[in-house]
Amino acid sequence: MGRSRRTIPEELLLLALDPATGTTAQPQTLDLGLAGAQLVELSLAGRIVPDGDRIAVVVPRPTGDPTLDHALELLRRRGSPVRAAHWIGGPRLGLRQTYLAHLERCGMVTAVPGQVCGVLPTTRYQASDDCTNAAIKQRLDTAIRTGVPPDPRTAALAALAHAVGLGKHLYPGNEGRSSRSRLRDLIRYDPLGGMVAHAVMDVQNGLPAQQGRSAPAGSRGPAGRPAPAGRGVASRVGAR
Repeated sequence: MGRSRRTIPEELLLLALDPATGTTAQPQTLDLGLAGAQLVELSLAGRIVPDGDRIAVVVPRPTGDPTLDHALELLRRRGSPVRAAHWIGGPRLGLRQTYLAHLERCGMVTAVPGQVCGVLPTTRYQASDDCTNAAIKQRLDTAIRTGVPPDPRTAALAALAHAVGLGKHLYPGNEGRSSRSRLRDLIRYDPLGGMVAHAVMDVQNGLPAQQGRSAPAGSRGPAGRPAPAGRGVASRVGAR
């Protein structure tokens, strides 16, 4: 996979990076979002396909991206389709640090050593190109402002940003309330990104992966979302 286009996990992490503090917003949930973003990126690369609420490897050939290829190999070793929520909630925490190191190697961020209270060592990260970050945010802003259906990559990025709680980071305060609502609604424009985002939220909420994730093929819920089964995913999303 060439470097002419950033991957969705990279973009999600760059969106979460706070330029003022050099830290990432929503660190507790960002690992889950990055795991989900890997699934979406691997699907767009033609390496995996959704099988209901499961993920199946169809082309195990490496992409050329080391972080994605590691995830692809782990999926391949499973030998059978794995539930998206099981994968996202699996023992692979630490993806945030993995991707920060990856972005540093790629020259997208710069690590700045420092100290907390003048004693404890810490590392802050600064984006190497503010225009790149602004361009990522602008894609979301355009989709929110115009209401024009975004491309699948932007829709998936919006769905994952909402799922991990970046809405208040990207669109803070009362003035950002309508933008946060529209960010949430972009989830309907990419079925795979929406499925993965719902799996991320289910893991956060401690819901079993088997619960409320099957729907009749082609059925649609409110606002064009796939019709949820069981307890109703759409109602959970709308409540956020």
